[in-house]
Amino acid sequence: MPLIQATIIEGRTQEQKDAFFEGVADVASKTLNAPLPSIRVVITEVPAEHWSIGGVNKAILDSKNSKK
Repeated sequence: MPLIQATIIEGRTQEQKDAFFEGVADVASKTLNAPLPSIRVVITEVPAEHWSIGGVNKAILDSKNSKK
């Protein structure tokens, strides 16, 4: 029973997350030769303030980019 975990920044719609679940499960089923009902996918969402890129807080980067 494959378990796939993804950590993403908050803000995606439920439709986007549902499409992600479906796509990831489909690829895992095909590439791992595992029955689709055995695939588990878990999304953990974190706020941008809890994420950094290159040591800089993502919320700060977003704020700087929105001012350009």
